[in-house]
Amino acid sequence: MLDILILILLGFAGAAFGSIVGLGGGIILVPGLLWLGPQLTGAELGHEVAVGVSLAVLIVTALASTTTYAKAGRVDFRSGWLLFVASGPAAMLGAAMTGLMGGAGFQLMFGVFILLMAWLLIARDRLKPAARRWPIMRSHTEADGTQRQYGYALAPLLAIGFGVGLISGLFGIGGGSLFVPAMVLLFRFPPHIAAATSMFVIFLSSITGSAVHGWLGEIDYRLALALAPGAWLGGKAGAYIAGRMSGNGLLWLLRATLVVMAIRLIWSGVAEL
Repeated sequence: MLDILILILLGFAGAAFGSIVGLGGGIILVPGLLWLGPQLTGAELGHEVAVGVSLAVLIVTALASTTTYAKAGRVDFRSGWLLFVASGPAAMLGAAMTGLMGGAGFQLMFGVFILLMAWLLIARDRLKPAARRWPIMRSHTEADGTQRQYGYALAPLLAIGFGVGLISGLFGIGGGSLFVPAMVLLFRFPPHIAAATSMFVIFLSSITGSAVHGWLGEIDYRLALALAPGAWLGGKAGAYIAGRMSGNGLLWLLRATLVVMAIRLIWSGVAEL
């Protein structure tokens, strides 16, 4: 019973943190499963299984967040489908590559990647959006009637979608930590539209990525089912909080958490070499 409660809380924490900034919960779930797996299952949990479970649970997280964001009119579905054209197949490719990596190499690479994510979450508050007009322009009307303009070109949008999808399938994360800064800084998306649209793309890409992991036998469905209720509630809670507060305090907590997790992953990876 305690094991189930721990998994529900892990699913909730990962989903709530991830939904607030469009991350998805994988960046919390994968390290959590790697470290808690032996205690919860009685056996060592392979990194490919942790990634597969994370992506399967991410479907629930992203769906919960997307439905909440969609009701508030924050999801740019047209742009999201364009991103998915590249990110969906790329997530499948990344998922197929996960099992080819050794455990130590995976932890090292994932630790370095999480450090990069922490840096992006810190730097994005200090970087300014690019001042240019893109060939495809979009607009969004805020609740107070303010009109926001943003846009993109098809080639860079698809390139970003492919890169993020590949990383998503490889590490079992949502990829929103890359999507959101790129959409805000490069294409001038309003931050809340970027986070909401990111979660929609994550939902679609998680389906394709987890399908490959499932086909390869890299998903522990009992763990996924235990994590799912917390992930659903966390996804809803994160989207709700994101719509009502700046989240600066929570963002700094997330940044600090990512740095600590990254250091531990890198240390574990080096120790296993």
